[in-house]
Amino acid sequence: MPGKSRRFQLTRDTARPEGGGRAAPGDAPAPARQWPLLAVMAVTGVGLLLVACDVFRVGTLIVGVAMLGGAALRWALPSVGMLAVRSRFTDIVTYGVLGLAIVLLTLMAQPHAWLKIPILEDLLHFTV
Repeated sequence: MPGKSRRFQLTRDTARPEGGGRAAPGDAPAPARQWPLLAVMAVTGVGLLLVACDVFRVGTLIVGVAMLGGAALRWALPSVGMLAVRSRFTDIVTYGVLGLAIVLLTLMAQPHAWLKIPILEDLLHFTV
């Protein structure tokens, strides 16, 4: 069969993720078009700054809440700019699971844990 072989085709373009369009009109300045990503990054930066200033538990809680906020933004807004990395479902699950894990681990951090979940404590002691 003469013609082009499909075996070694080069990828010429990739589709943007669902919701990967601009979060503000195209004539808005660049930071305004990416406000969802910048909001998540700003809250995460505040949390990391608090961790650096030796306020570990509050800082890591803020980082986890930032991830949960990213999941909420991805779910609620039709266009979130560069906050959209994969499909909407995958982004929401990824941001949500990571945020929830960070919050739970922060609440269980020793000494003087704010949250005690016996099965997770047993799992932690078993792995360490």
